[in-house]
Amino acid sequence: MYSLRHSSLRLLAIAAVLGFSVSCMQKEDINSVPAPGKKKMGFDVSVTREGQSIPSSAITRGATVESSDGKIATMDKDIPFGLVGIDSENELLILDNQAIYADSHGYSGLFDLSLWEVPNTISLSAYYPYVDNISYSENLDTYSIPYQASDTEAGPTVSKTVQAAISQLNMVPLEFQHITNDIGYMICDVTADPKLQGLIHLRKVTAYKVASAGIFVNDVAMSRGTWHKQGYYRNVVVFEGDAPVGVGLENEKFIGKDALVSRFSESSRYYSIPDEIKIGKQYVKVEYDIDGFTLNGFEYPPLKGQTAKYMLYGLLPDNVFVYGRQYTFHLGLDLGSVYSEITFSPTVSEWETKIYENNDVF
Repeated sequence: MYSLRHSSLRLLAIAAVLGFSVSCMQKEDINSVPAPGKKKMGFDVSVTREGQSIPSSAITRGATVESSDGKIATMDKDIPFGLVGIDSENELLILDNQAIYADSHGYSGLFDLSLWEVPNTISLSAYYPYVDNISYSENLDTYSIPYQASDTEAGPTVSKTVQAAISQLNMVPLEFQHITNDIGYMICDVTADPKLQGLIHLRKVTAYKVASAGIFVNDVAMSRGTWHKQGYYRNVVVFEGDAPVGVGLENEKFIGKDALVSRFSESSRYYSIPDEIKIGKQYVKVEYDIDGFTLNGFEYPPLKGQTAKYMLYGLLPDNVFVYGRQYTFHLGLDLGSVYSEITFSPTVSEWETKIYENNDVF
């Protein structure tokens, strides 16, 4: 990649502000008649879960890439996405953080006609949700997107880079990919003694030290990126209620917000910035009650407000979350013997497309 001098960067930044200022692009302008010197460009947007590539034949006509299960994930159209564009040959930044809004016809934006005069291939990349104050590296092949906790709750995505002569494009195909983790839980009672089965009531599940803010550095040329955490962590209440826990793996259910549910789409899940798991840091706290019961002629009273803390260290390969993947922790709760500590037996699966059902908005 070529590098630019600081003077060129300053001139380019000024041109970007004059030509492509976000403040000049309002949502109500999308459906208006393009002003003199402007041209309207449409975008065909899809969200991939398995990393399919856009075929070259689709560049000039637009494309919608489906996952292998035939489902298409979509984005909340009330939230714009941001667009950047780089002159591939000269490494000139020609689209600087352009906000692209949706209307009744799809996504579109107004651009200076001078954009169509660029003779070289343009590298286009986008990110969702739109974020202010993105910044570029000196050689302009990467840009940094700061995400705060409220942004990561929206499930951030970044598109693969589309490289094409702009003069050939009427519809730009943008295929977005997940850059956070999607985390949730399943649970069942794995107690072996039939006399002690079915006594557990789940009351609360809380995930502690969930990484929720950081900077995603996207490599436009390579269509890949890395996370740099900002040290902001939050505790996520996954479940709060009173739900009897089913007995056996055949009765394992997803943990919903206030109930145990059979469908993944109804489960309680949250997004997390990929984080290194450290000893004594990230953990899940389960709070539960135990019904009273009779055993060997003795009556045992109910137990309220029991807690168990389960550390995540040692559960994932290399103790690292990989972005773009779904992690479902399977909790097996085991009474074992009377009043003994409940044991934690988790398993982990990667991002699974087949169980998304109707949960297609990210």
